[in-house]
Amino acid sequence: MKYTVYDLHQCNRGEQIQVTLQGSAANVRLMDSSNYSNYKNGRRHNYYGGLAKRSPIVLTIPRSGHWYVTIDLAGLRGSVRSSIRKLPSPLPEYREPALSSVPSLVRTEPLPIGDSGDTQLEYDVFISHASEDKNEVVRPLANALLEKGLKVWYDEFELKIGDSLRRKIDRGLAKSKFGIVVLSKDFIKKGWTNYELDGIITKANTGEQILLPIWHGITKKEVLDFSPSLADKVARNTATYTVEEIADEIVELIIDFTNVAEYFCSNIFWAINSKNHK
Repeated sequence: MKYTVYDLHQCNRGEQIQVTLQGSAANVRLMDSSNYSNYKNGRRHNYYGGLAKRSPIVLTIPRSGHWYVTIDLAGLRGSVRSSIRKLPSPLPEYREPALSSVPSLVRTEPLPIGDSGDTQLEYDVFISHASEDKNEVVRPLANALLEKGLKVWYDEFELKIGDSLRRKIDRGLAKSKFGIVVLSKDFIKKGWTNYELDGIITKANTGEQILLPIWHGITKKEVLDFSPSLADKVARNTATYTVEEIADEIVELIIDFTNVAEYFCSNIFWAINSKNHK
């Protein structure tokens, strides 16, 4: 059997090979070294590809190694000319910098002490959201953060029958290091969510809390129309990040924050003890 062979040499997984045919339909086979050896010796072999009735076709290298492409007319009539080329590799997908690398989110000193002198923070994060976003985003996010060891203020975890909603929210806001705001079309229309957002922004402006916006089903123009200052904040968008990815980044950021706080506390403790022993 006559055939044309193209030695692709060493290829990396995911590389793409474009095969162009002129003339009749043809059998196009992509094979590794072992299977190509069997093919040319008439033995049973495995391959990727098959009968190509249209041109060009694109074959993807399934794993790194030495690969071959063959063109033949076995079982077919006519004649065919062929050519191949490696397609340029696509640029890596753009990913925004990790939250833990954004200077405005990374503290080099602990949170300031409030006027009351009460520095005990009970929660790592407070999640502000619209109830319409619970099933798709908020509940999975809250559970993911909880499973990763964070202390989470989330209404389904904290509110009980007979509780004062305003008091519970105020306490959650006051006792949280980070304020997560799940911005959506429903969020911007509600009174309670705006009440929570005002509290988070107030604490963020005084340096007592760090604001972490998550955009869900909302455009930048809609965020700009709602709050220009929020549109300028570093955010994550559920259109490009999974809930699990967002949770992982938040955990990494809070771990870095906690390490900084512990470093300062230990140095303050050391300084006080040193002074007392002089």
